[in-house]
Amino acid sequence: MNLPNIKDILGKLSVFKNNMALLAPVIIVVVAVLLFVPTQLMSRRLRSRVEEESIRKGATVITKLKGDPISAEQYQIELVRQEARANDANEIERLAVQTTERELLSYDIFPEPDPNANFSAIIFQVFGERFRSGIDGLVRDVKGLDCPTNEEIQRALENSSASRSRMGGRGAMMDTMDMPSRPGMPAGGGLYPGLMPGSNISRLIMDEICEARAKSISVYVNPRDIAGYEYWANFAYEGKEDAIKDCWYHQLASWVVEDIFDTIKVMNSGHENVLTAPVKRFLSLSFTMGLKRARSGGGGVFRGLRGRSTQGQGKENVDRPTYVITANDGLTESCTGRLCGEDIHTIHFNIAFVVSASEVLPFIDALCSLKEHQFKGYPEGQEPAQTFKHNQITVLESKMGFLNPQDATHRYYRYGQGNAVELDLVCEYVLKKKGYETILPEPVKKTLAGEEEEKP
Repeated sequence: MNLPNIKDILGKLSVFKNNMALLAPVIIVVVAVLLFVPTQLMSRRLRSRVEEESIRKGATVITKLKGDPISAEQYQIELVRQEARANDANEIERLAVQTTERELLSYDIFPEPDPNANFSAIIFQVFGERFRSGIDGLVRDVKGLDCPTNEEIQRALENSSASRSRMGGRGAMMDTMDMPSRPGMPAGGGLYPGLMPGSNISRLIMDEICEARAKSISVYVNPRDIAGYEYWANFAYEGKEDAIKDCWYHQLASWVVEDIFDTIKVMNSGHENVLTAPVKRFLSLSFTMGLKRARSGGGGVFRGLRGRSTQGQGKENVDRPTYVITANDGLTESCTGRLCGEDIHTIHFNIAFVVSASEVLPFIDALCSLKEHQFKGYPEGQEPAQTFKHNQITVLESKMGFLNPQDATHRYYRYGQGNAVELDLVCEYVLKKKGYETILPEPVKKTLAGEEEEKP
């Protein structure tokens, strides 16, 4: 292939050397040609894309809009939707208020006793009797009873020994050492106080008594393990204001107790007795856990051992609910961060149970589930009863420990064949302020407002 000679090309271009005026137009024409071709190609592609994506699709949308025009009353439809959303919000608020509209143990005390009536401290004693009888009723409703007492076992052993003696037998050899005052307290005689070591017959009798008790009930419960039960048995009137506050805080406690026993009833429904029931034993309910909160003058905080309250508690040691106004008022650090404020009030409580190991999570779920209650209006309680629902418990802290049946605290209890554990929970109880603010006693309002320091 013959390539053009460079000299020939330069010779042909030499014409521009003699005519420089022609060079610029020629360059412009060449550049224009080079730009024109791709521009035309891009323009055709863009035109095609616009026709496809904009004009045709736009025409389709316009056609659809023509076939389905927006109604002139569309704003009214939207207004209905907005009103429905507002009604939903109002309904949620109404249901929240209903959670705290609960029945009272007495309608003669809150927000204060009728000043026109002949005031008597008897109304507070009546409140205490209703508090205790309400707990007794809840215990009966779940077929609850405590284990056999030492006295019951001692009496059965003595009767058995006397019966065998009359038949010419040696009888069971009884230890002369004193029996402990209540089950679960260490005493002489090893694991089974009152029995001579090696007294197999007596031990069999005792086991049979304990087994029979377990088969006759659904859950082990002793009302004395519920905070406030012993307090009202020994209540002493020391002034109107203190008595009103006592009643108010124990009214809150009674609502908590109701929810706890509703949970036990649901969990044990369908089970014949303790040996098969998921919830086997109610150990304790406390609102203080033995805590002594520091007052403004200083001092420490300590926690006592779990156990029954002693009789004759002083006012400063009474185990009753305390409003969680600051984080330091709680029994534990709250994962919810809820404190008493303009909208809600909160209290903490501690409960302990013996439950089947496989039923721990179902029990917690049932404890925190929706429950029903009756409401007859405030403050007189004379309105027709209404059924409302509430769900006020949140578990803040849980502890679980393996159970040793040989331990002294379980000596006379029988829990069945499956594994059982001790479950200890610290819970939060939320109260909607609007639900009961019409019956809030004035001394309690002062406490919530920080005008008066709460007693432990």
